[in-house]
Amino acid sequence: MAEEVLVIGGGAAGIQAALDLADTGLKVHVVEKKPSIGGRMAQLDKTFPTNDCALCILAPKMAECSRHPNITLHTYSEVQEVTGSLGNFSVRVLKRPRFVNEDACTGCGDCFRKCPAKVPDEFDMSLRMREAIHMYFLQAVPAVATIDPERCLYLTKGRCGICAKICQAGAVNYDQQSQEITLDVGAIVVAVGFDPFDPAVLKQYGYGKYRNVITSMEYERLISASGPTGGHLLRLSDREPVKRLGFLQCVGSRSLQHHRFCSSVCCMYASKEAILANEHDPEVRSTIYYTDLRAAGKGFQEYTSRAERDYNVTYVRSRVAEIVQDEDENPVICFEDLVAGKPGRDTVDLAVLAVSLAPRRGAQELASVLGVELDDDNFIKTEPFSPLDTTRPGVFACGYCRGPADIPESVAQASGAAARAAEVIMGAAV
Repeated sequence: MAEEVLVIGGGAAGIQAALDLADTGLKVHVVEKKPSIGGRMAQLDKTFPTNDCALCILAPKMAECSRHPNITLHTYSEVQEVTGSLGNFSVRVLKRPRFVNEDACTGCGDCFRKCPAKVPDEFDMSLRMREAIHMYFLQAVPAVATIDPERCLYLTKGRCGICAKICQAGAVNYDQQSQEITLDVGAIVVAVGFDPFDPAVLKQYGYGKYRNVITSMEYERLISASGPTGGHLLRLSDREPVKRLGFLQCVGSRSLQHHRFCSSVCCMYASKEAILANEHDPEVRSTIYYTDLRAAGKGFQEYTSRAERDYNVTYVRSRVAEIVQDEDENPVICFEDLVAGKPGRDTVDLAVLAVSLAPRRGAQELASVLGVELDDDNFIKTEPFSPLDTTRPGVFACGYCRGPADIPESVAQASGAAARAAEVIMGAAV
């Protein structure tokens, strides 16, 4: 019986599972695809229903995870193969080259400031540019630079090399290669989270065509103090302050063409984003065009009532037919008011698409590697009476990868999955 555990995914759920397991004395390996742990929660400005700063909650957990003596982080890495069985899994992990020595890099940032190659910043939803050598985000863990091999002038064209010349720590290594690591573990916890739906396929909403139609994740970065506008809610077309906001619900979800399921959090995150806009500027008025208002969590109904009462938020039960644009690039939302039973048109400064949250791209490939089954919606299938156990003994799932869930629910599931993994390894139960 191998007394180590693998956690796949370094978001809020993966971090919680790792910390719980490590605190029992077990050795834990966390494999994260991105250059830093933190996951989607790191991209959020605030969390509902308390409106607490997302990174203020997450950053201490990230730091604790990196410093825990029983946890080993494998960032910029992916699981390639899993063999064996419960208690004795052999896992092959591919660690991609950062072209920066993790032990030597001090995270000083000198290399970023001198790099001439600019590319869209993935963390900021491509709303601003970053350098080819970069830190994934300001509070990244580990605080180590990464070179984008497809955009680095030295790696693609054999010229430049400024970052290596300026790095006083000598951390830049253009010859770094991929590494394969084999881990022997007794159990596996899967916490790979979600990806937001790309609404470009829904032509009626004008996403990608109209500059002032954005997604909810883009909004999160716009309103974040560490985001591309320093937390100022500005239109992308002319950088003018936003006074009228429109939120379109169920974009890509509850749909036979795209995702049949309700993502469970969209009504609440739209309410949160509307509240935040009014907190930034009390003149901002928001309208949320919803199909069914789903606020089932603790304090959620009170939260939406407070949004309506105190923050200039109006909820309209409706079906949105399309978004068009006037001569000033203002989005015009065309909808049917289902209560009044008549059509309506509202002009706003910025339209926000509350997009569906779906299983991570590559879910089927990961399921094949792990030897687990997916359900009809590509979520990891779990046992009805053991809701964290997958169809392969010894492999457990938590968070959004097993079904729609908000952050507190995902974290609670993570603790449950960690307990199940510990039971298997410690022999208390199988």
